[in-house]
Amino acid sequence: MTRESRGAVFLAALGDDAERLHPEILAQMRIEAESDSAEGVFAVAGSRFGRLTALALPVVGPGLLVTRFARDVPFRIHTVAGRSSSGRATLAATREFRFSGTTQRITDRLTATARPGIVHNVLGARGRVEMLEECSVTAEGALRMRSRAVALRIGGRRITLRGILRLDVDLVDGWDEAEKHRTIVMRATSPLLGTVLEYRGWYRYAASPAVPDDAAGPRQYE
Repeated sequence: MTRESRGAVFLAALGDDAERLHPEILAQMRIEAESDSAEGVFAVAGSRFGRLTALALPVVGPGLLVTRFARDVPFRIHTVAGRSSSGRATLAATREFRFSGTTQRITDRLTATARPGIVHNVLGARGRVEMLEECSVTAEGALRMRSRAVALRIGGRRITLRGILRLDVDLVDGWDEAEKHRTIVMRATSPLLGTVLEYRGWYRYAASPAVPDDAAGPRQYE
């Protein structure tokens, strides 16, 4: 059985643009690691609405809400790369926010689509929130993901969130040359409520096999 690369879903979405990623990010994405984990620290993480966030639990279900906000929050992400029934690259992820006294989790499952640059994301343990996200590469070689459509699935119905009900998600996954680790910045905002979830910090994979010098292609950022 062919093992999946840890970033297959992003490489599929980006196509030729993947070569514009920072060489370290591209090399890590190309490593064959069907199941993987990384750990790091968020300088800030959570929701400023605190326990009020739990009011949305009956709607979105578990595995999506964070009811704390804190600084210097250790976190862990576990990922499983695979293929959908149609053969498209997938990546299931569980993020653990290790707040003082409690651990809270967010789960999602990304699937590459037939549309260039677009991935489909199903969030939460019950998959009640869906997003179409556009993947791109920043001038610094970071992976950027921005939401293009968000919908709720409730009682067999799919409701697209538009206007003041929409949710805008912006995530940038980069590389810190000085510290030799990945960086992550995410913010989910609502026109009605403002920032509903955010985190920013750094992380490293638990174990990274040696990567040949040419695995990442031309080192355009040296």
